[in-house]
Parts: sequence; C-alpha cells; structure tokens
Amino acid sequence: MPLTRQGSILELSRSSLYYEAVPVSGRDLEMMRLIDELHMKYPFYGSRPIRDELRCRGFSKLGRGHVSTLMKRMGIEALYKKPRLSSPHPAHRVYPYLLRGLSITRPNHVWATDITYLPMAKGFCYLTAVMDWATRKVLAWRLSNTLDASFCVDALEEAIARYGVPEIFNTDQGSQFTSEDFTGVLNKNGIAISMDGKGRWRDNVFVERLWKSVKYEEVYLKAYGSVAEARKELGKYFEFYNQRRRHLGLDRKTPNEVYRATLPELVAA
Repeated sequence: MPLTRQGSILELSRSSLYYEAVPVSGRDLEMMRLIDELHMKYPFYGSRPIRDELRCRGFSKLGRGHVSTLMKRMGIEALYKKPRLSSPHPAHRVYPYLLRGLSITRPNHVWATDITYLPMAKGFCYLTAVMDWATRKVLAWRLSNTLDASFCVDALEEAIARYGVPEIFNTDQGSQFTSEDFTGVLNKNGIAISMDGKGRWRDNVFVERLWKSVKYEEVYLKAYGSVAEARKELGKYFEFYNQRRRHLGLDRKTPNEVYRATLPELVAA
C-alpha cells in the first residue's frame, strides 16, 4: 500500500512517516540539569530569571523561548499562586480539593503522588512516587522516559496491592492524574479523589519535600549512566528513606516506624 494511502488511513501527514527522532543535544541536557537544580533551589523562578541565571553560567545568547521549551519538556513551571490562565483538558474531569482543614494523623487516610524530572549523565527520565501523607512513607515508585500516564498507574496499582486502599488520594491537575486510566483505578477501589487547586503547589507540599530530599541526598550526588542504574540506586535510597531516615516532623522516627505503629489498629478496625 502506498505511504500516502497509509498516512490517509491513519490520519497522519506523509512527512511524519519519514521523520526520525533527534536525540537531545549535550548542551540542552546540561541546561536541563541546571534548570532542575535552579527550580529546586528557587521554585518561584520562571523562564526569565532562569534564563538570566543560565547566561551567567556561560550559556550566552540563550533566549527565554528555548528555556521555556526545556521547562515544558521537563514538566516543571514556577511555583506560585497564579491567575486562571488555562482550563483543564475538556475530556478530563477535575475533582475538588478535600484536604483543607482536615486532620491527617493516621496511615492510609490520605495518599498523594506527583512527578519530577531526573537528570542522568546522558539523558533524563521522570520519577513518580505514591506517598502516605501522615507517615511520609513511600509506598511505590516508578521511572519512565515519557510523561504518559502508564507509569503513574503502575505505581498506584502496586501501592494498593501492597498496602490496601486509602480513604482519600490527592494529586495535582496534571493530565496523567486526571486521565481516565488513573482516576478509573481510584474509582474502582472506592477511593475519594482530591486535586490541588490550579497553581497551588502547597496543597501537595509533602511530595514536593520528598523530591527535594531525593535530589539533594541522592540524584545530584551521582550521574546515572542509564535508567536501569537509576532504578537500582533509587531503590536503595527509598529503602533508606523509609527504614532509616528520621524526620523531625515525625518526632525523630522513620516513616516505617510511624506507619507500622498504627497498622495493627487499622487491621483490627
């Protein structure tokens, strides 16, 4: 069958059939690594101040548009309360925020999740994790080289399989979490869905703190050579985080200690 006919059936332009993906340049990878570090240190920085910082670090003649493109590829934006500049995807339902004024003091009451960008020696990937809000315990996590919803769904299903179901699950309004694949798992298990307000990063602040710990205590200290290596090293870190890392907010206890202390009560109930 001619390529023109194939493209017509698949509703693709003929030029796309000849397109070959171009790898991200080394210069862009270095800029993305620096953007990630700047974003963690100054989360309120948008594309303009990040561009200025990068220019000071040797990336002369760098335009704001290119910085903005890289930030979109990384899935990050300046964290501050913004006016309503865009609407959610019309095919995706957005749920209300259920945690305002709620006292969250026990395991499996509220779970939360998010996605973050991870730099590697050559390339990058994305990390998602499911966290128990009250105990800070990381219940499941996944890596992916794309921002589709599948790896988020995989992490959610593993957390449910290992630890049961929470009463409430909180996310932001990202397309991965408003997708039918993700919300369908929550609805099927009778879990109430809570979503942060648009631009309200503080609504999911404990996961944001987790990302800061992961990056400063693990990722920025190493240069993963592959996704497989990143998966291996992050597995060790999350084991340390759950079993040995003590939190001031948990009265100097580890997430596992706090989670297990209440678990018998949950089982009895």
